[in-house]
Amino acid sequence: MTNASRAPLFTPVLIGGAIILLINFALRASFGVFQIPIAEEFGWPRAEFSLAIAIQNLAWGIGQPVFGALGERFGDRWSIIIGTFLYSAGLILTAFATTPGTMQLLEIIVGFGVAGTGFGVILAVIGRAASDENRSLALGIATAAGSAGQVFGAPLAEGLLAIYPWQTVFIIFGVIVLSCLLFLPMLGSGEPATKSELEESMGTVLRRAFTDPSYLMIFIGFFSCGYQLGFITAHFPAMITEMCGPISPMGTLASIGITTTSALGAAAISLIGLANIGGAIFAGWLGKRYTKKYLLAGIYTLRTIAAAIFILLPITPTSVVIFSIVMGALWLATVPLTSGLVAYIYGLRYMGTLYGFVFLSHQIGSFLGVWLGGRMYDIYGDYTLVWWVGVGVGALSALIHLPVRETPRQLAAA
Repeated sequence: MTNASRAPLFTPVLIGGAIILLINFALRASFGVFQIPIAEEFGWPRAEFSLAIAIQNLAWGIGQPVFGALGERFGDRWSIIIGTFLYSAGLILTAFATTPGTMQLLEIIVGFGVAGTGFGVILAVIGRAASDENRSLALGIATAAGSAGQVFGAPLAEGLLAIYPWQTVFIIFGVIVLSCLLFLPMLGSGEPATKSELEESMGTVLRRAFTDPSYLMIFIGFFSCGYQLGFITAHFPAMITEMCGPISPMGTLASIGITTTSALGAAAISLIGLANIGGAIFAGWLGKRYTKKYLLAGIYTLRTIAAAIFILLPITPTSVVIFSIVMGALWLATVPLTSGLVAYIYGLRYMGTLYGFVFLSHQIGSFLGVWLGGRMYDIYGDYTLVWWVGVGVGALSALIHLPVRETPRQLAAA
């Protein structure tokens, strides 16, 4: 038996990182619930708040390689501390926004805060701390923790909005995010890079990656994941509120307290997160046994089929629940596989930076999914066309992962 096989899976680093991701995603997954209340209070077109969320997603993507490099230069704790304070400040300041431009500007701060406490930084910490045997599964468990946050984030926002105005809810969320700092001691101090490592290694690794067709294909392939997740997180609650058929007062949903399509929309986001807890862990388990690029192609294929069937059939409470479970099982299953693929091909030393750039593609997709959702809604009055765009980019991602050369580059060079 090797030392790797005896290494524990549930280390303090994994537990602390998972909790931070849970808090991070619980809050950011709730933004779609605010879509209608904010638009109704100010009389804004749907595109205005959609653009604010889209800018947040884009800032998150731009900030991801920045915080990844910051962690590798000075230690991961500094990335998380700065990210936590930016996240909190952005949420609290958003509560005082009264114009679309102000809210959109403040979402840049929120987006950078999410980047400092999100996947790019935390998964790199967990990936470096895990043994080779446990790495893929550890990344899957950490990803599942983000989904666990999504389970209660949207319903928590919906419940608080029934009691408080949306401004107060944003302030409450701003205070909650500060709790991430409590779990920093569990992550260890981290080892910052030396000057020689940064000057000689990071530049070499980045040049090698951006001239490697496989890295570019991974970069492009992650775009559709961001598009689909960004659109659904921001617009699915409103889409269900307006396009879903009525809920039967004698049905199962009504018996558990879901009596309106608005409540069903919030519950759908929660259900997606719940289903993805198992999906992300299972994907991480599969990732250490099978070729990651084929698993990713399969996930994107299944997403494409599920999304096409959902929009072709009448939208009913039953179809919403079924789609949410299916999409949830595939929701963040791409994350441990994509991050694991980057780590496997290019090594762990600069995983945060390299995965951060790949994640930028994801967030460019999120920006377009969120913004186009609001823009096309204002033009056409529903979400059908923008949904079909998501089906198309999902099919592209399924195909583009197939030619990826899944071989460690050191071995390939040798």
